[in-house]
Amino acid sequence: MEGANLTRVSEFLLLGLSEDPRQRRLLFVAFLSMYLVTGLGNLLIILAIVADPRLHTPMYFFLANLASVDVCFTSTTVPKTLANHASGRRGIPYSGCLTQMFFFIWFAGIDSFLLTAMAYDRYAAICHPLHYATTVTPRLCGLLVAMSWTAAFGNALTHTVLLTRLSFCTHNQVPHFFCDLSPLLKLACSDTFLNKVLVDTVGALPIIVPFAGILVSYTRIAAAVLRVPSAGGKRKAFSTCGSHLSVVSLFYGTLIGVYFSPMSSHTAQKDTAAAVMYTVVTPMLNPFIYSLRNSDMKGALGALITLNYHAFVTLRKQMLP
Repeated sequence: MEGANLTRVSEFLLLGLSEDPRQRRLLFVAFLSMYLVTGLGNLLIILAIVADPRLHTPMYFFLANLASVDVCFTSTTVPKTLANHASGRRGIPYSGCLTQMFFFIWFAGIDSFLLTAMAYDRYAAICHPLHYATTVTPRLCGLLVAMSWTAAFGNALTHTVLLTRLSFCTHNQVPHFFCDLSPLLKLACSDTFLNKVLVDTVGALPIIVPFAGILVSYTRIAAAVLRVPSAGGKRKAFSTCGSHLSVVSLFYGTLIGVYFSPMSSHTAQKDTAAAVMYTVVTPMLNPFIYSLRNSDMKGALGALITLNYHAFVTLRKQMLP
């Protein structure tokens, strides 16, 4: 037993979402479709913002960064899930599992901080419109993005380094479709007290602090909008925040449901279903939310598609004899 407790597993087995071969085939198609839609949708958002000078504003700068991080966030988990479903294998090397967990925590943290930066941008634009241009400068925007990447990196590195000090016994089955911190801590056969303390303190900061910042920003936005005398002015002010609020609700709703609900209410099935929401579904829906509810973005996407269509037609004509 003493020797078994000191044994390091060479790989973990990701049990995935289903044992049924037919369901696994359906899940493969579903995950592949969502992954392609996520990549294409967010890429179109980035290209539209870069191509249209009207969208070279702080709000769209943050949105372009959020779109790029969403692609990275989804790419951390989905390709490995697809590979496992296609090959029928479930193994992931120990080092690969830790790497996947690191990037998952890192990109999730960046997403959280970027959503807060976007909330601050809306607060400055609505509550202090006369000082907006001098307050939310390109330098501040770049600094907020750099701080998001750095703070999230430090949090991810802390959890990953601390996980390397744990020993794992012969039980190496992870009831999940990717390597998440919580199920890995449950598999450890050495003392996880320090890890759990840091999960509840340092690990919670990238969720609690940004979420609190968003609540404060929107509380002040609501107070400012309610002072607007005309109903049309109120609708216009709230419409600029609608897309962001929808994304915040999707992202934080599932995260808080998984990581801040009582442990007694947790089951592997519930946690996995919630994980699918914030790792796959939310990044896929973000481009639709921001484009369908935003006339500027719809115009930019339409111009981008038209431009590429004309370029394709011109190229085709040149290639034909």
